[in-house]
Amino acid sequence: MIFATISTPHSAPQPALVSKNRVYPLPFPDMRAVIQTGADKIQLPEVSFAMNEVKFHAPLRPNTLRDAYAFEQHVKTANQNRGREVPEEWYKFPVFYYTNPNSIFGPEDEIPYPHYTQALDFELEIAVIIGKGGINIKSEDASKHIFGYTIFNDWSARDVQREEMKVGLGPAKGKDFASSLGPVIVTSEALADKAVDRTGVYDLTMTAKVNGVEMSRGNFKDIFWSFGEIIARVSDSCELQAGDVIGSGTVGTGCLLELTKTQGPWLNEGDVVELEIERIGILKNTIGGKK
Repeated sequence: MIFATISTPHSAPQPALVSKNRVYPLPFPDMRAVIQTGADKIQLPEVSFAMNEVKFHAPLRPNTLRDAYAFEQHVKTANQNRGREVPEEWYKFPVFYYTNPNSIFGPEDEIPYPHYTQALDFELEIAVIIGKGGINIKSEDASKHIFGYTIFNDWSARDVQREEMKVGLGPAKGKDFASSLGPVIVTSEALADKAVDRTGVYDLTMTAKVNGVEMSRGNFKDIFWSFGEIIARVSDSCELQAGDVIGSGTVGTGCLLELTKTQGPWLNEGDVVELEIERIGILKNTIGGKK
């Protein structure tokens, strides 16, 4: 199944079911209520709209937003660009950080350009939405806790991030100003034919374009740490809740930091960034002006 949060000229944002190029508003206050009810209990309503009759918003407002660092190619290249090897600890367990669940943007939204950066970057990621809470979840059981997947753009102020991480903490202000999610949430069942033999991983092509020019191309299946392993790590002695969101980290080649060896050029006002993941769609945003 495919879910979205949509609005019409006559309605406020509300969750919806997407089927056969039609959008069916659902009688729930928000996407968290849909997730807590369960996709298998959602029935197709009678009222529907054409796709071009509605506006798509970020599909949900996460309870918490974590971001992992799970694609080896990205990790290797990022470290090489900094003149160092991948830390051996990276291969011991999946790492992640917390980012801001309150700075969420959706498809077609304008992304604010922080006044404090000269190095704005996109990051091509896939994110998992937790559908069933739990603590100390085993990797092999993690699929029972996954509601679905969406596209995640972890916008980054690279110059600020670099300075923060020299201190031994962060990233914080290098990341907390914006995260984009959308355009839809695709459930695990709808991706079953694309599954690989690793919990929570699928064979899905991932691409990024800036101003219509393809910059990045990768595949979800190349992730080093599976979402099963990431969820096991995140839930170790810490309870996950339905509606929590966890990003994968950047796919190989999936950001300007990699592509330009940390030197730029970076994103500018007016640039249009399109992240596309097979079966999920296109998450498109325009960069706004500095304020």
